Amino acid sequence: MSRNDKPSVLFVCVHNAGRSQMAAGFLTTLGGGAVEVRSAGSMPAERINPVAVQAMAEVGIDIAREQPRVLTAEAVQASDVVVTMGCGDACPFFPGTRYEDWELTDPAGQGLETVREVRDEIRRRVEALLAGLLG
Repeated sequence: MSRNDKPSVLFVCVHNAGRSQMAAGFLTTLGGGAVEVRSAGSMPAERINPVAVQAMAEVGIDIAREQPRVLTAEAVQASDVVVTMGCGDACPFFPGTRYEDWELTDPAGQGLETVREVRDEIRRRVEALLAGLLG
């Protein structure tokens, strides 16, 4: 467990503009403060994907003020679980850290219908992850 006795999760995708931001938004909301949540990208975009923002707003989660952040080794080391979403070899590996790789469609350049499908799949996976973390 992380230093503050809460489980901590880091969501990583390439641009930290869509999938990882949606996952962080869901875990922050559904976890109700019981989980420390981070997200980052191996090559962060300049801004969050506006279609991802719109899709999350439809389910009452506001991620519009989030900023893509660069992935650091420190963020990985400080996390109990690292969920990767297509960052491949760019994700640093540390023994003792639990890794999960979620294969999800990249919402970049996709229409709202596709992004909604990605959003709903992320929510299912976050709910399962949360159940496992909090028992």
